[in-house]
Amino acid sequence: MKGVSRSGPPAAPPTEEEREQVESAEVPEIRPRPPAPPRVVVPRWVQLVVLPLSLLALYALARAAGRVVLLFIVAGVIALILNPAVAFLQRRHLPRGLAVLAVYLAFFLTLAGIGALLANPISNQVRTFTNNLPHIRDEANKQIATLQQELDKAGIHLHIVKQGKTALQSIQEKVSKSAGKLASSFGALLTEVAKVIFDLVLIFVLSVYMLLYGKQIGALVRRLMPPGDGTRADDYPTLVQRGVSRYVGGQLLFSFIMGASAGLALYLFGVLGIFPDGSKYALVFGVLYGFFELIPYIGPFLGALPPVLVALFTHPISAVWVGILFIVLQQFEGHVVAPQIFGHTLRINPLLVIFALLLGLQLYGIVGALVALPILSVLRETTLYLRRHLTLESWHGSRDLL
Repeated sequence: MKGVSRSGPPAAPPTEEEREQVESAEVPEIRPRPPAPPRVVVPRWVQLVVLPLSLLALYALARAAGRVVLLFIVAGVIALILNPAVAFLQRRHLPRGLAVLAVYLAFFLTLAGIGALLANPISNQVRTFTNNLPHIRDEANKQIATLQQELDKAGIHLHIVKQGKTALQSIQEKVSKSAGKLASSFGALLTEVAKVIFDLVLIFVLSVYMLLYGKQIGALVRRLMPPGDGTRADDYPTLVQRGVSRYVGGQLLFSFIMGASAGLALYLFGVLGIFPDGSKYALVFGVLYGFFELIPYIGPFLGALPPVLVALFTHPISAVWVGILFIVLQQFEGHVVAPQIFGHTLRINPLLVIFALLLGLQLYGIVGALVALPILSVLRETTLYLRRHLTLESWHGSRDLL
């Protein structure tokens, strides 16, 4: 069978009107990717003179105005975190000023909502803990008395508590003797609290202004940086924004996983009888542990301290198991959770992450460690962008890529 013949009259040729309609029909336009702009050449004299002097000037500025620089950095990080929400509302035809106001209102309302959802169960657990304080006190006194008897039997004459006094009475006397010192330092404490409140208000005001003038700041940054190819994938402010957003998402997911893991483990300890009070306070301990995970280095220790202390005052043997639990959680955090989450979000070598945290802690304390990783993410995006768009003039007559 060589072919199939179709019967019927031949098709009529298209009319002039049909040909005009076909020719005028819109053909979807395929837009090619715009060509990459020419690289900006950095002359040798800039490499030799301007860049070293600029780095020295930045270092001197950071040393001279360290607190001011830190306030602007924290405000900038907050503005970068909230800017995607502001841009989303602007795309819904809301003026930028109202968008900033709506985002801050939504932020505070979200915090209030989370607090309201957690307030009832946490308050119940705190009330239970408060009602159990007499029992905890009695258990603590019994444990100390038992320890004193064991020391006496062993011939170790070490008086932990004076005769006729309970452990809490002795602590109360120590606190009373220190009341004068506490009163003398109360004025200094109020001064520090006032400084913290002033800094928080200033950071809030600075972040609001940064959000209000976000477009102008972005335009200024684009003029200062080498030009991209005109797409969002090669737009420097957009890349910085994405880098900070990835860090925030990774940090929130990390804190949630660690808080949930701690709460679930303590609840299981309570059910199994290893730490009887674990099931009672699992929620509040889990929330505290997840919150403290936002603080580098000392956060895990601070989060583990409340359950360990409760276990120590109620069942000292349980405190050992609770301590082992949090050591295991730290290993799980360091070897499984953190590499998986931050490896996909920050896309930075772990050694650089550790160095950035140590440097931030050394320069500005805990606040410096908090903003170290967002700044590192910005530096990563900046380095990658400059590598694509800058060329260093070679000292041997040829040009090498940065």
